[in-house]
Amino acid sequence: MTSAGSSQGASPDLPDPAGMRASDAERERIAEVLREAVAEGRLDMEEFDERLNAAYTARTHGELEPLVRDLPVPGSAAPAPPAPADPTGWRERIGGTPTSRTGIAIMGGFQRKGTWTVPRRFTAFTLMGGGEIDLREARFEDREIVIRCFALMGGVQVTVEPGVDTHVSGIGIMGGFDHSGGVEGEPGAPRVTVTGLALFGGVTVERKLRKEEHKRLKEERRRVKAERRDELRTERREVRGARRDGRREEREERRLSLEKERRDDY
Repeated sequence: MTSAGSSQGASPDLPDPAGMRASDAERERIAEVLREAVAEGRLDMEEFDERLNAAYTARTHGELEPLVRDLPVPGSAAPAPPAPADPTGWRERIGGTPTSRTGIAIMGGFQRKGTWTVPRRFTAFTLMGGGEIDLREARFEDREIVIRCFALMGGVQVTVEPGVDTHVSGIGIMGGFDHSGGVEGEPGAPRVTVTGLALFGGVTVERKLRKEEHKRLKEERRRVKAERRDELRTERREVRGARRDGRREEREERRLSLEKERRDDY
């Protein structure tokens, strides 16, 4: 048998929170939220006055809550800032499935260029042949890329654009492994490490602009030259005009001087 009021009995009806009477402290808390909102520009003065009057005349929680339902609570965490801009565009070029992991040239040649995707580890092998690895238009599987080059009586040329972080650590024996292409890159750019062995052969790392960038700079130089030519033409016209005006003024002064002399003679 269960006694009345025990845990197994019927629960007593709880009062509706929205219908509970509001205290002065609660009204002041709502007013403070409204003041913060108008200071931050979330409310205009007309709406602020309406809500503030409603807050001070509210009798229950149900009348107070709608006044700040669409406003942040003071002291709460601010929304996460947007991701920083990527002016260099490297973020868009990192990630994807590799197109090719090896390049082999035996008494021949191979090319990896254009819009291919470079793997984390790429191996190039040439024997009495040549290989070309062009990264200027490529995507990168990861931000850390290693290109291993083994040139035996052959050669490998690696081409990167200026913004790439490039490090060269290969060895040349009776051949050459060009270390001059190792240069720090832009923030966010992939890091490309070129390593390996050149035996009676050579590995070179060259930095060149992308075709689009080269074309853009060429057009920019052409535009600047054209603007300079226009400026020079304008300056020449202004100089010639000033000279004509000067000669005209001199002739007019001589004419006036002669007329004055004739009047004086009479």
